[in-house]
Amino acid sequence: MSAIVPSFKKDFSGPIIMIGFGSIGIATLPLIYRHLNLKSNSLTVISPDETNRSIAESYGATFLHGALTEDNYISVLQTLLGDNQERAFIVNLSTEVSSKDLTIFASKNNAHYIDTVVEPWPGFYFNNNISKADQSNYALRESLHELKSELINTPTAISCCGANPGMVSWFVKQALLNIAKDNNLDFTIPKTRIEWSRLMQELQIKGIHIAERDSQISKLEKKPGVFVNTWSAVGCIAECLQPAELGWGTNEKDLPNDGHQHNQGCKSSIYLDAPGGNVKVRTWTPTAGSHYGFLVTHNEAISISDYYTIKEEGKVVYRPTCHYSYRPIEATVESLDELFNKRNGKPHTEFKILTEGDIDSGSDQLGVLLFGNSKGAYWYGSTLSIDETRLLAPYQNATGLQVSSAVLTGIFYALNHPDEGLIETDNMEFSECLEIQKGYLGKLSGHYTNWSPRNEIEIPENDDPWEFKYIRIND
Repeated sequence: MSAIVPSFKKDFSGPIIMIGFGSIGIATLPLIYRHLNLKSNSLTVISPDETNRSIAESYGATFLHGALTEDNYISVLQTLLGDNQERAFIVNLSTEVSSKDLTIFASKNNAHYIDTVVEPWPGFYFNNNISKADQSNYALRESLHELKSELINTPTAISCCGANPGMVSWFVKQALLNIAKDNNLDFTIPKTRIEWSRLMQELQIKGIHIAERDSQISKLEKKPGVFVNTWSAVGCIAECLQPAELGWGTNEKDLPNDGHQHNQGCKSSIYLDAPGGNVKVRTWTPTAGSHYGFLVTHNEAISISDYYTIKEEGKVVYRPTCHYSYRPIEATVESLDELFNKRNGKPHTEFKILTEGDIDSGSDQLGVLLFGNSKGAYWYGSTLSIDETRLLAPYQNATGLQVSSAVLTGIFYALNHPDEGLIETDNMEFSECLEIQKGYLGKLSGHYTNWSPRNEIEIPENDDPWEFKYIRIND
């Protein structure tokens, strides 16, 4: 197998501050040094864990051991920024360091900002005193978006720019163009949000799965009581314990018995009483075919449904349903079984993140499944094997490279579009982003399928098989 390592370069002379240095941090750092011409000693890594210090220092980065907190983040970051004469870049790849507060700080201090998820300060994810509505990704996103009107023509700050949320929003737009072309539709490439929404509506897209199947196989046997994953174990547990959330489209007729709507904000999504890691949904990916995934809460389910909403006279007339359907490696499936059925939702305290050296074979297939069009459901996305990953970049498995290359893409986008204020990946020029990232994504491809939930369960003839009540698996 051969792989061509991307070689594009860009100059950046300001300081870079990377917050967090877990699996995604150590995956992203080599890409930054490969593709950005930096001043010496201009990159600082801040991490409460010294495990990976030697990796950071081997690239010439300064390693600062310690945790950013609500009390110290301003003083620590201001010291690192110095006189602010050159625009800086804050890359937040941590858990439980507030995205909102860092976005505000970056804007006030002439710095770009990027993260892969809207993070809160500690005390949010596992706090039984917070209502499910307030503990949702919807609430985190709404709180962050309160800043949008304030951050106009300020240094570009990109919220939720990983693989998903992030890259998958660019996949949705490419998938729409492919479906439109295959339907011989007379169209021009949309330029605005409402034009993209009209195209999706014209194609009769009822919903979207962020359909991921991670088939990487570990060389290691899973030990009882250890949570195993191919990316942040702590992050995965937090997401799986949050309430399941999904963008709620106009195709849906019946709110789930355990479903709840929000009373404020864009109202593009609902949440369930059940945690996402304990909700199974039917889905489809090209290699695995039909299978089940977990409805884990993710920002993209909310942002995509919101972005493609059409309103007339203040009333929503079109909106797609959207949710994540995540089928992780089998060791993670076993870990989730332990979490919910043996530990009663009590988080693990022992973790194992599989490195490229721990994985024997397999790939991560991550894409978007758009359904409702007459040609059938259509999946578009990335199939990246561990073998290709090893050839493309160090310190990452296939899952990590899809995320780290999206972070790199976001950094390049911000440098190319420096004063767009606070944006999400849905707002970015998708073709520019995919052109930057594609060399790290293995095989990008699109696939039609005649699969629907009707293939698996009995559904009344006049009912729509794409309603969520037929996609959800009721064990």
